[in-house]
Amino acid sequence: MLRTNQPFLNYLEILFHSQEHKGNIILESFEKDEKLLTQGEVSDKIMLIKSGITKCFFTEENKEEYIVEFLGKGEILGEIEMMKNVPCICSIEAITEVTVFTITIPYFQSLIKSDLNLNNLLLDVFAERIANTSNRSSYQQLHATEHTLSQLLELKAKEMKISKEDMASYLGTTVKSLTKAIKDYEKKKTV
Repeated sequence: MLRTNQPFLNYLEILFHSQEHKGNIILESFEKDEKLLTQGEVSDKIMLIKSGITKCFFTEENKEEYIVEFLGKGEILGEIEMMKNVPCICSIEAITEVTVFTITIPYFQSLIKSDLNLNNLLLDVFAERIANTSNRSSYQQLHATEHTLSQLLELKAKEMKISKEDMASYLGTTVKSLTKAIKDYEKKKTV
């Protein structure tokens, strides 16, 4: 539910502290509820989350949001759009205060051509995302919302404050249905 990638964060921190990047990597901060990337807009940078938690979501034609993932430290943003040369596929919004490494696209492209470590990290990210998407899809078809809700409530209690709207968006339901599911879950839990 909350994706992190410590090896990628370690890689970028080493790169940032070396003198090789010459201003092509900077630190940038975002406040809670601030968008890092906006669906449909063109981005001129790649980001990697240093600290904080974001939500990755699609806004549908009816203005409803569907949260794909919650992303934390070490997660990379904007690389697919850069590789495919397309506008942002989804929006990324801070749900806590967030600090990111911002990398210029020309520098990132030069690293892809010359740094095998970066390429291996990117391949791992893509493989992980495919596996996570497949697992989440099949899991949601095989298990009741109640089980996913219990995991989400556990994550909320431990690591982050998440609104009912975001929980409903992640579960692909309405706030009203979510409220009912929470009440049902709490009743079963006390029995």
